[in-house]
Amino acid sequence: MSIRDSIEGIPVFVAAVEAGSFSKAAEQLALSRSAVGKTVARLEDRLGVRLFQRTTRTQRLTEEGEIYYERCLKALNELRTAEALLENARQEINGRLRVTMPMLFGRFCIAPVLLELASKYKNLELDLHFSDHNVDIIEQGFDLAIRNHQPGVSNTIDSVKLITQRKIICASPEYLETHGQPKCPSDLKDHHSLVFIYKGQLYPWTFTNADGSQMTAPLTYRMQFNSYEVIADAVARGYGIACLPDWLIRKQIQEGTLIQILDSYPLTEFETYAIWPAANFQPLKLVTAVAALRENLKWIDHLHNK
Repeated sequence: MSIRDSIEGIPVFVAAVEAGSFSKAAEQLALSRSAVGKTVARLEDRLGVRLFQRTTRTQRLTEEGEIYYERCLKALNELRTAEALLENARQEINGRLRVTMPMLFGRFCIAPVLLELASKYKNLELDLHFSDHNVDIIEQGFDLAIRNHQPGVSNTIDSVKLITQRKIICASPEYLETHGQPKCPSDLKDHHSLVFIYKGQLYPWTFTNADGSQMTAPLTYRMQFNSYEVIADAVARGYGIACLPDWLIRKQIQEGTLIQILDSYPLTEFETYAIWPAANFQPLKLVTAVAALRENLKWIDHLHNK
């Protein structure tokens, strides 16, 4: 059977289901009721099953008809999406893209990609919001959100993983020369730690052992911050040992002004996702932005593949 033969009659069948009757489907398709009935009958003959239970007053799907309808609807949606994507390919990327993202990661990693995208596509408008609070993207009208955790299962949003984020323990050469270098996480209790505290909560330094178990390091500190940027400045000046995102201090590590320590004890990782309102068809500006983020953030994962 050819592909053409296999799909013949399916749009009419789906229309008949959604309209609730052959007569209403005929009106919507600009066909006669007889034409709709004959098309469905030919489809039933070809499949060898009855799709509808019909009387003079009622029409309902059979069990086989329900199964077939669900599959047909999915296939037609895929075809419509494919057509929309082809139409998008002939269009210019334009309109406003409204994005919410974490403040620090957004500033250093997300915003540069989107700004470059706006530079490339002159009709693309950006509306960027920076906040460490999760928002309801549908209620507040966001096209895209960046989250530093995996979203829950939902029928209203779609998502894709962008990267795996990792933190590293580091200190300046001057600090290590004066205070020595810890050999294992438990040694941190004898050093000056520069810790991150948010809303009164200390963010622990949690390591993953070889057997998969986790261990929280004991920390001794007299300096606490609610800004990783200020911690990066403080550790570079030799005030203590810090636990920082690798992407934030990669340049200092490469230049040797900061030294990674305890690298044989990996810290617990977390994943960053892009999420957006679910729909059968997504606008080109959103598809392009997500693709650009996935491509241009690969360097963060590559930091650990060397």
